[in-house]
Formats: sequence, structure tokens, C-alpha cells
Amino acid sequence: MPKQNVIFEPIYHEFKVMVFNLALHYLQNIEDAEEVTQDVFVKVYHSLAQFQQRSSYKTWIYRITINQCLDFTKKKNSRKRLYLFGQKSENEREYLNTTNFEHPGILMENQEAAAQLFMVINTLTENQKTAFLLSKLDGLSNPEIAEIMEMSISAVESLIFRAKASLQEKLSKKFNEYRKK
Repeated sequence: MPKQNVIFEPIYHEFKVMVFNLALHYLQNIEDAEEVTQDVFVKVYHSLAQFQQRSSYKTWIYRITINQCLDFTKKKNSRKRLYLFGQKSENEREYLNTTNFEHPGILMENQEAAAQLFMVINTLTENQKTAFLLSKLDGLSNPEIAEIMEMSISAVESLIFRAKASLQEKLSKKFNEYRKK
């Protein structure tokens, strides 16, 4: 068995759930999260020889996962724009479906509220969203997030603070609109 396979297999088994969960938090769609998870591990496999162990495998894989999620979202959004400007696909659902919010960790009766919450989370800047998800959903510490995002701890603290303030403001507006109905 090649050395790369010997190293890859335990890494895959240790981190597959973490990668899938992070992708699911980002994309709120099981199929998209599965696709990104597969892409992440293909990238990990091909990059193992270049991994320089300046950080842990966990940190390195978090970084790859975040980047894959961001790339996937950008690609999906650009396809939607193409559709809006008249180029039609054979699969219209692919372009029109922002998210069907399939998240197995959320009970069916809470999915609508969770979908609204994630809609607001998705309006955050990329860095705020990343820091917030890693902190609040993955339960990582600020030093861990700083290492993953390659920034200072104070920058992470600031991103999380601004994300919370923005979410609080946007959610209170949504709540007030809802109460008026």
C-alpha cells in the first residue's frame, strides 16, 4: 500500500464527520455538503505530500473545508446569476435552489426557524460567518479559530462580536416584521 494511503485513511476516518458538519453549517444542504466533503478529501489526498505540519491536520483540514465551501458557494451563486440573465439549464432546480435547508441535526418543527436564522447568518461577511460558525456551531476556541483563519485572536474576537451584533440587529428587525403581520 502506498505511503500516502497509509496516512490518508486514518485522517479520513478521524475528520470526515467534522468536515461534513462544517460543510452542512455553511451550505445548509445535505447533497451540497456531501459534494464539498468529497472535494475536501480529494484535495487532502492530493496535498498530503506537500503538508508541512506547521499546523495540526485538524487546522489544515478546517482551512481546506472553509475554502471549499466558499468556492462552492461562489460557483453556485455565479450559476444562479447566469440563469437569471437568460441562460437556462436542463436542471432549473440547481440554479433556483438557494437552499432547501436539509439539516439532520434540526428537528422538523424547528427547520423553518433554523432556515430563517441561517438566511440571516448567510448575510454576514465571509470572515464573520466563518468565525461565528466555528465558534458557535463547532465550539472552537478563539485561539483555534485564529489559527484556522490565519489571523490574530483579537481579530477573531472582533469578527465574532461584529457577527453577533449584526445578527442581533437583523434578527430583531425580522422579529418585528413578523410581529406586525
